[in-house]
Amino acid sequence: MTLMLLSYSYNELTLGPTDTGTHVVCAQVTAEFLSFTQSRGNDLSTPMPAYGFPGLKPGDRWCLCASRWKEALDAGAAPPVVLDATHEAALGFVALADLQANAVSAPSA
Repeated sequence: MTLMLLSYSYNELTLGPTDTGTHVVCAQVTAEFLSFTQSRGNDLSTPMPAYGFPGLKPGDRWCLCASRWKEALDAGAAPPVVLDATHEAALGFVALADLQANAVSAPSA
């Protein structure tokens, strides 16, 4: 399993001024979610070497836009969430109870 975070420190998301998508939900992606997000026009599976993006596979951890995670939740395709690596700004989009209900443990240090 690979841990990939868009963050400034390990295991903690920090919002930056260039994060226009509010990538604040750290999730462990699943095949179902990758298919879902690709159907919405965001292919996270295909590597894009020009941008240093390796492409994701099931089991990878990645910081998702809070609105996309909520959309996936509503569609029954939300991936598990790593609460310890999810920023509190996610609560502006998603109920804490929904995040907790979909929680997975963070990797051991």
